[in-house]
Amino acid sequence: MSLNEIFPDVYSNGKNIYTVNRIRGKSVYGEKLVREGNVEYREWDPFRSKLCGAIRKGLVNFPFSKSSKVLYLGASTGTTISHLSDILGEGEIYAVEIAPQMAERLMELAEHRENIVPIVADARKPEEYEEIPDVDIVYQDVAQPDQDRILTMNCRKFLKKGGCAMLCVKSQSIDVSKDPKKVFEEIEKSLSKDFEILEKFYLEPFDKEHEFLVLRIKD
Repeated sequence: MSLNEIFPDVYSNGKNIYTVNRIRGKSVYGEKLVREGNVEYREWDPFRSKLCGAIRKGLVNFPFSKSSKVLYLGASTGTTISHLSDILGEGEIYAVEIAPQMAERLMELAEHRENIVPIVADARKPEEYEEIPDVDIVYQDVAQPDQDRILTMNCRKFLKKGGCAMLCVKSQSIDVSKDPKKVFEEIEKSLSKDFEILEKFYLEPFDKEHEFLVLRIKD
């Protein structure tokens, strides 16, 4: 298997996406492990990770690096976070999750990956985790009707000047009665007050009725 580096510490063989496994010999969610020489890689499933889906759809802006500090809202059990953990190295991921069962699995993941900081809190109440430092990236996958407000509020509080935000917009969580594209247009209009929209993708076939936005906060 021949892998090419498409982003820092993100690899592809032309179709599948991989990260170097931070914990050699251990998978996180049943993903395939492959070796090339002395390096072990974890296959990144775009049907389980919206960020990987965006990469497969042609993502250009990938702001993550070994030293990045990331605020991740809606961490769930940590599928995407585990791959970011592979990429970040000495960076840190502040992973916010409100559901206790999901948070418990996230904490188990963090036991083996020191750059993950699990936080059991409500992303709509950033004062609950106000002790975290300013971050380079805010990544949000929170299925709530006020997704745009949650992102803006957290970015104003934690995102560094010129920082990047990524938002997974789930239209069905906002208004099931509207056409998804109409919902996406309204969210984009709302966010354009505070952000420059760098990229946008519909995530089909990986996620139905989802849009992925890459944003830069305005000065």
